[in-house]
Amino acid sequence: MATSTHATRLEAGRRIFARILVGVSGSQQALEAARQAALLQDVNGQLTLFAAWDIPPVLGGTGSEVPYYHDEALQRTAAERALAAAREYVEPYTAATAMLVRGTPAAALLEEIERDEDVLLAVGASRVGRLLGVVEGSVTSEVIHRAPCSVLVARPARDGFPRRITVGVDGSVESAAAYAAARYLAERFDASLRAIVAWGGKDVNERLVNAITDGEQEERWLPPVEALATTADDADLVVVGSRGLHGLRSLGSVSERVAHNAGCSVLVVRLPAWQRVAEELGR
Repeated sequence: MATSTHATRLEAGRRIFARILVGVSGSQQALEAARQAALLQDVNGQLTLFAAWDIPPVLGGTGSEVPYYHDEALQRTAAERALAAAREYVEPYTAATAMLVRGTPAAALLEEIERDEDVLLAVGASRVGRLLGVVEGSVTSEVIHRAPCSVLVARPARDGFPRRITVGVDGSVESAAAYAAARYLAERFDASLRAIVAWGGKDVNERLVNAITDGEQEERWLPPVEALATTADDADLVVVGSRGLHGLRSLGSVSERVAHNAGCSVLVVRLPAWQRVAEELGR
């Protein structure tokens, strides 16, 4: 029975890395997101590098010269170059597919996830702060809020990523899915795994925590965000589950706050409608 449960957990974790979409923008952060996604991609998985270009609406003005941000050819060429650079960057790890569309980056990424039923979206960490990112609508903030699948927010990592993995567990179905993903990666990459239980939060179910982790967890008498942020200093990947909160409600979500504040890459595990991980974990 224990062996069957273990295999089910690993299978549930593996599914999260089967079809990965990477947002490409030409930045170093986006290149790092592509590299980490290529490393995490399942052996038989699919990796798509995705770039979107558009021009803002013309609100008026005079003169014969076209500003660079209204130059369609220039914007498209920049996106094409970003895709080519990302494809070359991940070539040592995988043969990625490249996709170029016209549209605003966040909206285009979300549309592609729905169309292709991707199970993981990878983006580079925004330099915009969490609250400012919500107000200004940065791509990273928006996809963390709205993506219907898991999201990897990539930050610079040393060679060997992922070597040290931390996962937050509170006994919920969402934390069980996060633990499954973290354990799968730990076994696949021979990485260390720390399961953190933060008793300063709400609704921690000790019995279910023990069932998820087989009793192998570390306890912190701190709020969840603080507990995970502290352990993130000694990790290169933090994994958290998401209850799928959106809009202003997500301002208080642990996963959203950890994704913005951690000093390392963060994998937010979210259960899309087409991926019934929760049902598998419950068997």
